[in-house]
Amino acid sequence: MKLDHVRFVIYPLIGIILVLLVWEGYVDLFKVNSIILPSPHAIWEAMGRNFALLLREAWPTFLESAYGFALAVLIGIPMAVAVANSRILNLTLYPIFVATQSIPKVAVAPIVLVWFGFGLQSKLAIAFLVAFFPIVVDTATGLAATPSGLLELAHSLRASRWQVFWKVQFPAALPHIFAGAKVAVTLAVVGAVIGEFISSNNGLGNLLLSANSQLNGPLAWAALVWLSALGVGLFLAVAAVEWLVMPWSRLGAH
Repeated sequence: MKLDHVRFVIYPLIGIILVLLVWEGYVDLFKVNSIILPSPHAIWEAMGRNFALLLREAWPTFLESAYGFALAVLIGIPMAVAVANSRILNLTLYPIFVATQSIPKVAVAPIVLVWFGFGLQSKLAIAFLVAFFPIVVDTATGLAATPSGLLELAHSLRASRWQVFWKVQFPAALPHIFAGAKVAVTLAVVGAVIGEFISSNNGLGNLLLSANSQLNGPLAWAALVWLSALGVGLFLAVAAVEWLVMPWSRLGAH
């Protein structure tokens, strides 16, 4: 393993350990009530005691986040292709996307719940709404940023419009697409939790609210840790797909 790869792993671990040590010391030194700020040790114990509960509640949140993100990719990328290749659609739809994104999703959540009910579909819809915009914007930006020299070369070889898109534009836009996907997949978790906050009988968001209402600080923070781990896991899954789809990026890194 290269030294740079070791540093990539070791340095974040050192940072996390230092933060946890300072956190633990602060709570012990000033006798902070666990309702306000539990120590890392107390959170770890709560995670151990409630592992089965946390695992059970993480599954619906995972499904809501993953389905919402997948729907954002399936709809967002074709929409971005249309917007990037049509000035009329760009002028027509892009302001609508921006206006929709500027609306706080917490304000939209009750309306979505009325439309889709209180099951999985409503949380999926909110996760989709949150994840959709980064996918569209970054994909459209990547398509529009295709080097003009590559486009001219493709046209000089009499490539069809489909060949230009599939062989030139889309590969050139992949870094932007995956950059947007990495942002979107973490936002999908946020969207799922927003839905669970508004109305849900399960999920980590519901568990977090329940623990807070019972003044169970360690369990509430344990739910936060699991939410963070879920977001990181989904982010790494997208990064793994990027690693597989873009082999030339690996070659350039050596």
